[in-house]
Amino acid sequence: MPKATSAFMKPMKISEELSEVVGKGPMPRSEVVKALWVYIKKNNLQDPEKKRNIVADEALKKVFGGKKVVDMFEMTKLVSKHLS
Repeated sequence: MPKATSAFMKPMKISEELSEVVGKGPMPRSEVVKALWVYIKKNNLQDPEKKRNIVADEALKKVFGGKKVVDMFEMTKLVSKHLS
């Protein structure tokens, strides 16, 4: 019997705003988070003093609902709104 794919590995549709940051979908949630962290590190968007905070550029502000600074745990909640 083939193994069932876990919910985390299920390819998901990505919103237009999020696709500007992580690329075109569909892709699993885990890959979206990985791509998001690659983008954050590449563009030096982590607060140097409080590493848990992400300082959004214009593209991430669209994903974060207009917020300029977001905690990494809040980030996953905000990103999930862009996945279906």
